[in-house]
This record gives sequence, C-alpha cells and structure tokens, in this order.
Amino acid sequence: MWLTDTQKIGVGLTAFGVLFMLIGVMLFFDGGLLAIGNILFLGGLTLVIGLQKTFFFFARPEKMRGTICFLGGILLVFFRWPVIGMAVEVFGFVNLFGDFFPVVIGFLRKVPFIGSLLNTPGISHLLDRVMGSRLPV
Repeated sequence: MWLTDTQKIGVGLTAFGVLFMLIGVMLFFDGGLLAIGNILFLGGLTLVIGLQKTFFFFARPEKMRGTICFLGGILLVFFRWPVIGMAVEVFGFVNLFGDFFPVVIGFLRKVPFIGSLLNTPGISHLLDRVMGSRLPV
C-alpha cells in the first residue's frame, strides 16, 4: 500500500506532534509545546485518514466519551492547565485508540531490537495480561 503525498505529510505531522508532546512532558508540562504537539497530531491524523473519516471516527457514539475527554484535555492544555489537561487527554486517547494497541504491540514484537525486548519472559507475560488476546487473526 503506497501513501499519497498528503498522507506522507500527515505521517510527518503526527510524528512531530508526538515528539513535541513528549518534549513538553519532559520539560515539566510546558504548555506551549503540548499545545503545538496537539495541533500537529490532530492535523497529521486528519491528513492521513481524511477529513470525513476523521470526523466520523471522533463522532462515533461508542467513542463519544473518549472524544469528549481527548478534546477537553486539549482545551485544558490551551487554557494553561497542562497537567490536568494531559491527564484527561491520555484517558481520552486510551478510550479512542485502545483498540489499536494489540495490533501495535504485535507489530513491535516483530521489530528486531524492540521485539527481543518485548519477548523477554517478564515483559511478554505483562503485555499478554494487559492486552489480552485481542489480536486479529
């Protein structure tokens, strides 16, 4: 599957958004970096999957709690409450994107260095318990 140029830009924006959020957390919840990271993440996600699919993803009734928490956390970061905003945002992120975690862990287990780390007995048992056996076929 090949990505279009717009989707490639979206992947870059999403990666930079995650990077800015990580740096913002490491710098003791710097509100400016967290806000820029949130904007880049949402913009990148929109460019990767498209505007209509993004809207339908966030507007699904079973994901409404996650959507409200995720967007509410972003607003709290914008209104200079970065610690509380990030906590609410992480809760919403887990509710929105939690279904993808087993797929991501399954992919990471096949990556050379990370896979050997994730397949060690203690970490593998912990990941299996936390994620369960919800991997697709």
